[in-house]
Amino acid sequence: MFFNLSSFFFFYFSIIGVYVIFLPKILALYGYTPYYIGVIYAIPPLIRFLMPFFFLKFFQFNLKLYKNALWLSVVSIVSFYFTIENLSLFIISNIFMAISMGIILPYIESYSLEYLKKERYGKSRLYGSIGFMLIGVVLAKFFNVDFTLGIDFLVITIILTAFYGYNITRLDEFKKTDSSPQAATQSFDIFAYKYLWISIILMQMSFGGFYNFFTIYESSHGISYEIISYLWAFGVICEIILFNYQMKFFKFDLLLLIKLSIFLTIIRWLLLFLFPSNLPILYISQSFHAFSFALYHTAILSYLSTLYSDKKLVLQFYYGFGLGLGAFIGSLWAGAFYGEYLYLHSSVIAFFSFIFLFKK
Repeated sequence: MFFNLSSFFFFYFSIIGVYVIFLPKILALYGYTPYYIGVIYAIPPLIRFLMPFFFLKFFQFNLKLYKNALWLSVVSIVSFYFTIENLSLFIISNIFMAISMGIILPYIESYSLEYLKKERYGKSRLYGSIGFMLIGVVLAKFFNVDFTLGIDFLVITIILTAFYGYNITRLDEFKKTDSSPQAATQSFDIFAYKYLWISIILMQMSFGGFYNFFTIYESSHGISYEIISYLWAFGVICEIILFNYQMKFFKFDLLLLIKLSIFLTIIRWLLLFLFPSNLPILYISQSFHAFSFALYHTAILSYLSTLYSDKKLVLQFYYGFGLGLGAFIGSLWAGAFYGEYLYLHSSVIAFFSFIFLFKK
């Protein structure tokens, strides 16, 4: 079971690697403007924001839905071949992809946490970071030869993800422990800590320029695709290292760690704005990913868990409001304002996220 779960994470996050690192540049080469790239990349977070509400009201999160999502994920990504040159059709393909992926990962995450427990879960989930990193390094070597190979890699990795995702459900260990999560009905008062939630949304907004346009931005400043892939990989390596040793940080106050993470994120975006072609500083900036991603997410999730009694519901809304609504707005904003001052704007948004943490 450990092998199948680890393989699933490896290939799933390989898909994310291609989608985040290379697809924006592929779309630019197909003639998409930064604005329309921003629109396309706003779709997954918008779906992520809306889905928890639909599951609370209309759908049951069960095995049948999960298997259908596996099929839908393959069909939607294969359709990229036929829709990428048409904006409207490509948006439809991305909507179906976002719906399927928004079902697949939470289902496997919840099961792996139950089966592996937190002690072994991290060791399995680690292969996701490795997959993300390796796909960036490997595909960069092919990208200069034929940029359309990125779609081929997407198709290959989604097929393998679906294979291992389906294979997990056939194992005896899964059949013994599978239980379909039921929709939470407990009321959720987001306004009790409204300034914290605003800070969360703004923090994720500031990442819009990074996840969607970092490759395009750096290539426009003379950095090769291969070097850019190394920068992505270096950020993931720093993330992995901090995940392994982050418990040393948690002797400090959680809110202090959140503030530290956002402060370093402000500095990170400023470095990208001021030194976009300075390679040593770019690596320093990427090293901050350990704090602005790994430490921040663990600290904010832990802190939210101390504020709300329903742990599962608070995580759903964190992903919905932070990685959903915040990323959605950030993607649209980055597409609309892409240019020389992109990361200065990102730094300002992160600064306001920092300020809202001091509001009561």
